[in-house]
Amino acid sequence: MKTTDQNAIADYLDQSRAVLEAALAAPAFLAAASAMTEAWVTCLGNGGKVLLFGNGGSAGDAQHIAGELLSRFRYDRAPLPALALTVDSSVLTAIANDYGYEQVFSRQVAGLAKPGDVAVGISTSGRSPNVVEGLKMARACGAVAVGFTGEDPRDMGPLCDIVLAAPSASTPLIQQVHLATAHIICERVEARLFPRAGR
Repeated sequence: MKTTDQNAIADYLDQSRAVLEAALAAPAFLAAASAMTEAWVTCLGNGGKVLLFGNGGSAGDAQHIAGELLSRFRYDRAPLPALALTVDSSVLTAIANDYGYEQVFSRQVAGLAKPGDVAVGISTSGRSPNVVEGLKMARACGAVAVGFTGEDPRDMGPLCDIVLAAPSASTPLIQQVHLATAHIICERVEARLFPRAGR
């Protein structure tokens, strides 16, 4: 007989499976993931960089993805230029103090982004003000603006060249879809830029 905790765990894992199956069954979601892969391959293949930003768990995802690109994913190869704009406490607090927290990412994007770079804004709600401002600045700088969000892209949608909308309104489930999809995007980027025999 299952305990209360076991039932809760089984229920949550069932929800996780359901949202991943929903993403798998959605042509628009798969098309967005493919388009995002193409954008990153084009950017990195042409000597550009990927800038990533978000808040809370999405900040953690930004750092995780940057690490997969800059270090490695499946196998050893040259590093790929990727930077999470969530890690420098001196920069973040200086910008927040001088310009307000809503500008902590846009100010960094303004200083770092070049035409052809990719700026990745991550917000499960689709309306985090500092992520929205970062995407606005990315467009102004000529970077490709892409967004990871939930089933309703809200404010982020019109600002993004590509939107990956996880088919859920639940923050933790959205985050799981984001990370699973980011992993396969990183894998495809690595495989295409650094092909290995037999792959």
